[in-house]
Amino acid sequence: MRNALRLMLAAAALLAGSCTVMPPAPKLEHLVEVYYDEWLAQNPVAATGIGDHRFDDRLEMNASPGYAAASDALERRYLAAVRKIDPERLEPQQRLTREMFIYGREMALDRGRYPVRMVPISQFDGGMATDLAILGSGTGPQPFATIADYEHWLARAGLFPEWVDSAIVAMREGMQHGVVQPRAVMAKVLPQFDALIAPDPQDSLFFGPVALIREDWPDEERWRLRTAIEDLIENRLNPAYRKLRDFIRDEYLPACRESVGWSELPEGAAWYASEVRRHTTTTLTADEIHALGLAEVARIRTGIEGVMRQVGFAGDLPAFFRYVQDEPAFYYQRVDELIAGFAALKRRINAALPALFSVFPKADYELREVEAFRAASAAGGSYRSASADGTRPGVFYVNTHNLKAQPIYGMETLSLHEAAPGHHFQVSIQQELTGLPRFRRFERNVAYVEGWALYSESLGRELGLFTDPMQWYGRLSDEMLRAMRLVVDTGLHAQGWSRERAIRYMRDNSSMADSDIEAEVERYIVYPGQALGYKVGELRIQALRRKAADTLSDQFDIREFHAEVLQDGALPMNVLDAKIDRWIESRSGQSASK
Repeated sequence: MRNALRLMLAAAALLAGSCTVMPPAPKLEHLVEVYYDEWLAQNPVAATGIGDHRFDDRLEMNASPGYAAASDALERRYLAAVRKIDPERLEPQQRLTREMFIYGREMALDRGRYPVRMVPISQFDGGMATDLAILGSGTGPQPFATIADYEHWLARAGLFPEWVDSAIVAMREGMQHGVVQPRAVMAKVLPQFDALIAPDPQDSLFFGPVALIREDWPDEERWRLRTAIEDLIENRLNPAYRKLRDFIRDEYLPACRESVGWSELPEGAAWYASEVRRHTTTTLTADEIHALGLAEVARIRTGIEGVMRQVGFAGDLPAFFRYVQDEPAFYYQRVDELIAGFAALKRRINAALPALFSVFPKADYELREVEAFRAASAAGGSYRSASADGTRPGVFYVNTHNLKAQPIYGMETLSLHEAAPGHHFQVSIQQELTGLPRFRRFERNVAYVEGWALYSESLGRELGLFTDPMQWYGRLSDEMLRAMRLVVDTGLHAQGWSRERAIRYMRDNSSMADSDIEAEVERYIVYPGQALGYKVGELRIQALRRKAADTLSDQFDIREFHAEVLQDGALPMNVLDAKIDRWIESRSGQSASK
């Protein structure tokens, strides 16, 4: 605490000072650390997610005007302070910190210009309503190891009715200004909330922590905590979820819009352009990305047609898509078989990774089924990061809601993407870079994080995978999904596409299950721009690898290249470009000196 106080006083002095003499370089580290402490205090659920448990009893009211104003003030204050630091007086790593910090704050302020808080809930992201369920299940990042942990949870969850009230106020404000979600997707929120309302507290997902109450605690404490959780469910959480569900059903849904594109909202075109910049960390326009997507779809279709010839399929492409959808041999019949298959893949991939990597995460990951309450609208696979200290493993979530949406031929690709060397690998390595400022360890940007995960899929053959032509089809199929996203996301939000047109386009170009296509399209509808980062980021990393390999020739080492990409956190694409260029130049110089 004394150290934190010194940091805060140092930052306050810098922020308030009028002296024109530039501070010494260490001030930068102090400043960004104090910023991150303040940011975590404003976002306590995020703090819990990274393993910082100082604020486990708090809940941010992130749909309120006060929260938005405080966030904006925080970003402006520290952006102005860091801009005053002369980059010429910094070491290379410090300059990278300054550059990344400024970029992140500028992006946050750009997004803050738009009424994001007026749309706090969707079928894809229920906001705090969904986050609370994951926290309170007993299997999420909220700890339940001590009596104090339970007290913190009871205090945090007890604030949820206040969050619901603020979210309803924000959505009503959105209704007045025409900033509302599409009706087609909001209707799917209702069953999600229904699943979280249990008339009998013991049937509630939120009853999960009761099973974790330690048997060696005094009986009166055990009984008190159990009773408090039952009371929380019955008198706080159930009524709050009912209130939110009833508001959405009776008041919000009738006011929702028939359109689906972000361009239909007030200042929607500019808002969407902001989301495109934020998620791709490039200056690419929606039209440029749309054209890029069309070209990628055409290229990948050619690859799929090659697989058709390789396996001796005689029909056309639509017939092949129907074949892979309907052939029972391509699907497991039992959930335990699917999970066991992914466990076997984990062992196989881990054994092969040293051939391509010299840097590895300390944290492990575990396989887990997606929770039932959110499975119907969740993606086929997802990843939740490990705690920064490695005590809580990462989680590779597998959606078992519809086994026909989890084809065997897609398993190698999905595992590479979500686990190792994809999300688990990259995020864990980033969090474990303890020498970096915390914002660099924990901030994410989609183009880098998802671009790396998609790039990881392309490493399958080098790792000894994709030996079966159908597993290679699975790789192409997943790559096709990311290419179609470029077309569909920009089509929906910048070119006036309807939901039905987007679904039809994806059906025509893939063998995805209809349920997956619908969930994907509806995800893009409520989360504009996010799906663009995958392919844009992957293409940039692939281009950097080719550039390094061509320039360095025999001196190129793929393990060194991967270490350079991974060892500085989730960089914006232009920052990564410059970093790899410097690395190539330094390696070229070493080669010349020999």
